[in-house]
Amino acid sequence: MILQTFLVESGESRREWMLNRFEYAGKNDKKITNYRFWQEGNDAQEIYLNDYFNQKLNYIHYNPVKAEFVNLEEDYRYSSAIDWAGGKGLLEVTIV
Repeated sequence: MILQTFLVESGESRREWMLNRFEYAGKNDKKITNYRFWQEGNDAQEIYLNDYFNQKLNYIHYNPVKAEFVNLEEDYRYSSAIDWAGGKGLLEVTIV
């Protein structure tokens, strides 16, 4: 219900399509009540070393470049990479 509310309140133009895909993905899993948002196999791991944190952060920031959405990590609008490069992104980011 939280996902559905967020998609409606955010004005997401693809909300019906997205909800349909998330619902379809969760239909055959008894653990899922309504929608599957995360893909199967998500393995949460505790980040306890700075090197490990940097590895994961770099992986996340590089994904839009790898997908050829942008040429530079900091050019992707929905990423914190701009903040790490010294600019200001859409959300408040605290660099640790």
